[in-house]
Amino acid sequence: MKTSKKTIENEARRDFLKQSSVLSALVLSPEKAIKDPNWDEKIAAPFEKVPLKLEINGVKHTLSVEPRTTLLDLLREQLHLTGTKKGCDYGQCGACTVHSDGQRINSCLTLAVTEEGKKITTIEGLAKGDTLHPMQEAFVKHDGFQCGYCTPGQIMSAVACIREGHANSEDEIREYMSGNICRCGAYPNIVDAIMDVKKGGQTV
Repeated sequence: MKTSKKTIENEARRDFLKQSSVLSALVLSPEKAIKDPNWDEKIAAPFEKVPLKLEINGVKHTLSVEPRTTLLDLLREQLHLTGTKKGCDYGQCGACTVHSDGQRINSCLTLAVTEEGKKITTIEGLAKGDTLHPMQEAFVKHDGFQCGYCTPGQIMSAVACIREGHANSEDEIREYMSGNICRCGAYPNIVDAIMDVKKGGQTV
């Protein structure tokens, strides 16, 4: 029987509360906690792993994760898909952007368990073999990057921007790409790349 998203989210919240109460006890009353012969078990119990099924870049995965694990950490640390970057880790820079069932999300703010049964696409999943995605080609053509750290997130958002119908003008692109920060300031070239793909009518 398939577990509903609401049930998974409720379980994740309960686990979070358990973790918080145990860790708070350890911080506020360390001597008392350590003297408890079962204190190590009490700390470990809330972090027991749970099963998780995801389809990532077309490949189905059956995983085991701690309820507190973010999608970003799952991708990078467990699946070694390091194209998705960890920038601010607060959902403000957009470097961690991936697609969940076709919608862009900040993977650093998303608990992996809440994505049960979904189709996740990362930057590694855009190209088809040695053939780059049209947006990747456009970023190369228009020099839409400098240091490149934010580029995976920029490209994932750019693809979503067109799919969402928010690439009808340069101003609109700037507005709907504003969640992705480029410290190098390559914004004009990023806009040019998106406009190029949009005008070309290429499927993204």
